[in-house]
Order: sequence, then C-alpha cells, then structure tokens
Amino acid sequence: MSETMKQQRQTGFLMAKIRQVSGRIFERMLRDYSIEINSAQGRIMFALWQEDGVSINELAKKMQLKKSTLTSMLDRLERMGYIKRQHCQKDRRKILILRTSKDKDLEKEYVNLSQEHTKIFFHGFSEDQMDRFEEDLKRILKNLTEFESNVC
Repeated sequence: MSETMKQQRQTGFLMAKIRQVSGRIFERMLRDYSIEINSAQGRIMFALWQEDGVSINELAKKMQLKKSTLTSMLDRLERMGYIKRQHCQKDRRKILILRTSKDKDLEKEYVNLSQEHTKIFFHGFSEDQMDRFEEDLKRILKNLTEFESNVC
C-alpha cells in the first residue's frame, strides 16, 4: 500500500456503510421474526436485560443518548407494554425503568435474532479474529468517548 493510501484511511466511511447495510438487514430480520420493536428500541431493551430497574439517567449514560431522546423512546416502549416506570423507594425523585412480562417473552426471540445477525457479521472469521475485532472496536469507542468528553 502506498504512503498516500495509508494516509487516506476509510475507517469512518466503512463504519458508516457497515452500519447502514447491517441496519437494513437487522430491520428485515426483525420483520421476519415478527418482532414489533425496532433496532433502536432493541438496544434499550438489551441494556435492560443486562440490568433491570435502572434510572433514566443511568440508562441514558449507558446508551450514550440524551435524556430527552431516551425519554421519548421509553414512552413508546411503555405504550407497547415492554417497560414500566416506577418511583424509587429510596429516592422518590428518581424514576426506575423496569421490564415487564411481555418484555421477558421478547428477550429470547431477540437474542436468537441477534445471534443470527452476528453469524452474518463474522462469516469466515476465526474466534481469535472475532475477539481481536471486538477489542479493537472497544478501543475505538473508548477513544471517541474520551475525546467527546474532553471537547464538550
């Protein structure tokens, strides 16, 4: 590879294209599985599957979303019956986001779909290549997050 080509990295462009194509595939898979939530709502649910009963502020930080954006998405998920809000008993000012039984039924289907999607991502990769790639992505995310927090 020439020196000029090395200087013209396409990382951002490639990441954006991967996100676009992957998003289209994932949305189609959601329809094929008859899952009524979209991928953005699925990411919120995934975070709640890791830790149920978190505050809106904690969830916003975990999701790296503005609280106002997250609140409107939570409104839709609550109307659909996947979450409920409850005041924290220790601090009544804090509102916790809790899973519902409807959500618990969704989790298994969504996890299966996500695993199928991941197989598409990593077709032809070895376990070591997958591990290395995910570690590199974590480093990139850390770099971007640190930069954003220092600039903003």
